[in-house]
Amino acid sequence: MVTPPTGVQHGVLLLSCPDAPGVVHAVAGLLMQEKCTIVQSQQFGSMPTRTFYMRVEFAHIDGSPLDLDALRAEVAALGERFHMTWRLVDAAQRQRVVIMVSKFAHCLNDLLFRNSSGDLNLDVVAVVSNHPDLGRMADSFDVPFRHLPVTPDTKGEAEAALLALVREEQVDLVVLARYMQILSTDLCTQLEGKAINIHHSMLPSFKGAKPYHQAYARGVKFIGATAHYVTADLDEGPIIEQELIRVDHTLVPDQLAARGREAESRALARAVRWHTENRIVLSDAKTVILQ
Repeated sequence: MVTPPTGVQHGVLLLSCPDAPGVVHAVAGLLMQEKCTIVQSQQFGSMPTRTFYMRVEFAHIDGSPLDLDALRAEVAALGERFHMTWRLVDAAQRQRVVIMVSKFAHCLNDLLFRNSSGDLNLDVVAVVSNHPDLGRMADSFDVPFRHLPVTPDTKGEAEAALLALVREEQVDLVVLARYMQILSTDLCTQLEGKAINIHHSMLPSFKGAKPYHQAYARGVKFIGATAHYVTADLDEGPIIEQELIRVDHTLVPDQLAARGREAESRALARAVRWHTENRIVLSDAKTVILQ
């Protein structure tokens, strides 16, 4: 492998296909033909499903810009040959993101801080909330804030406004950062594969109000959080990341909740990073994450 000059454009090819001999050879051969060198490569073959997954990051050997449109035409031919599902993107392309919140601030603050410090590569086009409380936090990061109140009578109107925002701003990803409203089946369908939610991983054991009080009463030994894609099945979408923290009997419910907020922030940040770095392939009810 030849290392390209620093600061040059990188492309990412993410694919899945029926497992068959020659896929890696064909991809590497195509990149060599286009005078590209492989910067990173991760692959996984699932024996039970006989499916092959691959993520390749690459650059021109001489550091010149990539012609991604021409490369897509070449990959399309390869895709037909191997029956691939694939996407080819510029690794540096910032995904356009809407973050949805209610009143809990920890996940929003963590994402906005990570993005402002360069740890994430997002264009946060708006923070959307059913309450006005976190408007000042969005303002402190110079992110537009949209207050969309939700009542039984206005739920449809609020969801229509959200979808209009997603379309107008060409949003790539919607992040539910402790947004405490259940999305309609229609909205979940419209956002399929491009909406991520976070919740405490004690579900479904401790549903409803005050889950950490319920966990305390049962003497749990681990608490945590699960980041997953949004589906119409509440909190049952494909899991992206989970974070666990060991706890014991000395912690009261408020302390458990504080530890839980740490877990939620970490799991959600990793899930958002992997999605926006094009590392996740959806595989039925599961995810394959190529790191």
